[in-house]
Amino acid sequence: MNAIDAAELRRRTGDLLAAHPPGGTEPTDFLKARFDAGLAWVHFPAGLGGLDAPRSLQSVVDAELAAAGAPDNDPRRIGIGLGMAAPTVLAFGTEEQKRRFLRPLWVGEEVWCQLFSEPGAGSDLAALGTRAVREGGGDGDGGDGGDWIVNGQKVWTSSAHLARWAILIARTDPALPKHRGITYFICDMTDPGVEVRPLRQITGEAEFNEVFLTDVRIPDAHRLGAVGDGWKVARTTLMNERVSIGGARLPREGGMIGTVSRTWRDRPELRTHEMHQRLLTLWVDAEVARLTGERLRQQLAVGRPGPEGSGLKLSFARLNQEISGLEVELLGDEGLLYDDWTMRRPELVDFTGREAGYRYLRSKGNSIEGGTSEVLLNIVAERVLGLPAEPRDDKDVAWKDLTR
Repeated sequence: MNAIDAAELRRRTGDLLAAHPPGGTEPTDFLKARFDAGLAWVHFPAGLGGLDAPRSLQSVVDAELAAAGAPDNDPRRIGIGLGMAAPTVLAFGTEEQKRRFLRPLWVGEEVWCQLFSEPGAGSDLAALGTRAVREGGGDGDGGDGGDWIVNGQKVWTSSAHLARWAILIARTDPALPKHRGITYFICDMTDPGVEVRPLRQITGEAEFNEVFLTDVRIPDAHRLGAVGDGWKVARTTLMNERVSIGGARLPREGGMIGTVSRTWRDRPELRTHEMHQRLLTLWVDAEVARLTGERLRQQLAVGRPGPEGSGLKLSFARLNQEISGLEVELLGDEGLLYDDWTMRRPELVDFTGREAGYRYLRSKGNSIEGGTSEVLLNIVAERVLGLPAEPRDDKDVAWKDLTR
């Protein structure tokens, strides 16, 4: 087979469009055909939605399909699956798991959520207490097979009310230190014992949820990675999460900076010199963050994301909060208007939609979700800048002996 280059990808994309004209093909059927043609994520292996091509060539396919008006999946709805579950399944899943989960995930037929954080294990995620016990009572790796019985509570679970599957970490050996003795599972959200309860936010909607797990039975075939290696697997998920949140592909003036820039151009009566200077500074910061995200995605072509993604996530949170604050100030009383405080269960996670008041309120969560800014600052300090680590006296203590 010849090496895949830009010209070959354009040819294959043209063949896809000829066989499945966007105007005459149902969107889901087109997405399935795109996946099967290896044009979903070109850097994935052949047969799993890709062609083993350089990741940097994905933009060639995307540009051709966008120009043809072809349907695409919606990261606002399936972002957790695309940005977090898929790369983890690819890195640690069995061949059977990859073939079962990746296609319906990418097409959008199955929504995913993330069962990581707990009421007592948020910023210190490794302190989690949700328990998974292999049927029969064993804790260690007793080989493959059998079911795991899971009990515990998870919190801040975006889209759990829509999800069919969840990525889940649970403690399988409490006699080991907290970063060990954790195992990573795929949980069926429709199984008995899974209860989803809404958590209403300051915006009025319940985009987040808390999830209670009571004697939930998970087959060992839905384990990702080795028993006790869950923290290693989870780090892959978390690093991809920070890149997917902070490094989303945007055009120039994409995201919140585009919204406030348009208001500035269209509403000259709102302008002041002080606002102008602040807007210029934030515009430059947003463009630097956008270009840095593009560079990081190119680096991902040769490996998994590293701690640099934490810096992008930090920038994303700061910029969204400062830009939305500037927008509210620019609009004055109009910026405080918010049309609907009723309880809603949204189907999309949209950081920039709707009115300025919504954007201002929703952005407050950006410095918490996907890793708090305080934790990410530590990661950047230690793993990017090489600064001394914070003193920790619990790394070698058995989880069962920790004070909680």
